[in-house]
Amino acid sequence: MTDETLVKEIAAQLRNPQGQKGIEMAEMMNQTNIAMTLHSIACLDIEPHQSILELGHGNCGHLAHLLAQQEGLHYTGLEISALMQQEAIRLNQSFMTQKQAEFLLYDGLNLNFAEQQFDRIFSVNTLYFWQQPVALLNELYRVLKPHGLLNLTFAQKDFMQQLPFTQYNFELYDLEKLEHLVSQTTFQIKTYSIQQDVVKSKMGDLVEREFMTATLYK
Repeated sequence: MTDETLVKEIAAQLRNPQGQKGIEMAEMMNQTNIAMTLHSIACLDIEPHQSILELGHGNCGHLAHLLAQQEGLHYTGLEISALMQQEAIRLNQSFMTQKQAEFLLYDGLNLNFAEQQFDRIFSVNTLYFWQQPVALLNELYRVLKPHGLLNLTFAQKDFMQQLPFTQYNFELYDLEKLEHLVSQTTFQIKTYSIQQDVVKSKMGDLVEREFMTATLYK
């Protein structure tokens, strides 16, 4: 396998994990993304008995941490990857049995939910793959309750463009580009926080990563 072929395969698996390599990629993503995921959750300002939606949960190894934030929470996870849905279900059977969590598939745009259904929404490292970001933000606005929060957590453009696989079907963002995107919707940016950590890249190297969690409100 050539270096270019490997890089393209990594890019494809990051977008939509499939097969045994997809399972391995999901575990790696859970490990490398966990700091970003925990930061996104911490910035959600979760209150008891709230309904929480996540887009692109991967294997959802963070669900126990999320549900421990407050009592009486209910979690809904959406994925475009059937494999990730299956892995999340496999790893979180107990929460599903207790009716605390459900995992559903979607097409990357249309949300099959009633208006004003969720108190909090978050998504980590999916923004790069949104095919119609304005339309999807409008859908998220529709299903979010008044005064609800949406957290988007993503690695900064300056960092991401150094990675070889991001040249293949990744749309990279920084604060300025995010502000322009949000300005085309009814959302307002409430606050944002920039963090740094050191992770092993998908290519196996240790790299310093700068990421942002932007909190949007309705």
